[in-house]
Amino acid sequence: MMRTFTRSRGALWLFVGAAILISLVIWGCSGSGDTPVGPAGLDDNALSLANPKVLAVIPIQERHTKDLMANPDVIGTAVTLNDQGEPAIMLLVTTEAAGKTAPMEIEGVPVQLVYTDKIVAMKSGGHKTIQTPPIQLGTSGGWRDDLANGFCCGGTLGSLIQVGGQKRILSNYHVFEADIVNGGNGITAQTGDFIIQPGLIDVGCNENNAQNVATLVKSSSLPGSNVDASSATIISGQVDESGAILEVGTISSSTVAASLNQAVKKSGRTTGLSRATVNGLNATVSVAYDNECAGGAAFTKTFTGQILTTNRGSRFLAGGDSGSLMVEDVTTSPRAVGLLYAGSSTLAVANPIGQVLSFFGATMVGN
Repeated sequence: MMRTFTRSRGALWLFVGAAILISLVIWGCSGSGDTPVGPAGLDDNALSLANPKVLAVIPIQERHTKDLMANPDVIGTAVTLNDQGEPAIMLLVTTEAAGKTAPMEIEGVPVQLVYTDKIVAMKSGGHKTIQTPPIQLGTSGGWRDDLANGFCCGGTLGSLIQVGGQKRILSNYHVFEADIVNGGNGITAQTGDFIIQPGLIDVGCNENNAQNVATLVKSSSLPGSNVDASSATIISGQVDESGAILEVGTISSSTVAASLNQAVKKSGRTTGLSRATVNGLNATVSVAYDNECAGGAAFTKTFTGQILTTNRGSRFLAGGDSGSLMVEDVTTSPRAVGLLYAGSSTLAVANPIGQVLSFFGATMVGN
């Protein structure tokens, strides 16, 4: 199965906070990720889910996904392009044995194997320091009480959305409100709780070293919905109301659908500004979630219709980058593409931004 925990976790040793990354989550150095390169002659803008050739593959992929993923070493499928630039079915496999028994084609559609380790949610460098208000986003942050069982956690405050008359910070469920049991800290996340910058992971697990920037609006997107998303109403004067993101600037208020070979970028807590290429659409992935910052297994969620990107060596998405907004890789007013929440050392996973905004009844804040 795919584990999704894109938050970072820090140990609290004798009350001395030593910020460390979870060994199982994606981690890596900051800087640029994979340079977008696609097969010559392809029209990148024509390779979205609206493209007839892509659309023709989707029902075949979906028809066989359940049987393919019955093998525990096949942890996902998607629509992609093969080395010849043809629409293909991507199989995410974790072992050579699974790769050797995988079909070369399905109903005449070529199969593209991608070997990967487990996919984990990225709550854990890049943007870890405290900012002078009003803060920009794409920065370290999280739930003020996100510590339990000797660990503290943090993720990324991704972007700004408008919900009715409120401006809210957008991030992941597992960054803002995944504590759903009294367990290790005796409390659970509730509406009105403070969201801080930076996250506890980056202030020695001491909430007094961070600043309150927003208040949680608990939405409980998981396990019931198809998005890993949460939001928090900004505190006046604490957040740049233009929605500016570190190293990205002010984004567009419009959004754009993902397409194969699309060049994208994000700004996050751990790897800062990084770049990747969309290489999978309509992905089905299975993700396991824990209770609390460091707690027992809670549930496993299978997401459908997800976006996959390259993530070679965890240079695009690493532990602590969960909640980052993925945007098109253009210089001025980029449009949002997806909300990042999980990955492995070879690929990253995002909820399509349209699904996220629909969940909240929201719009992007931007130009």
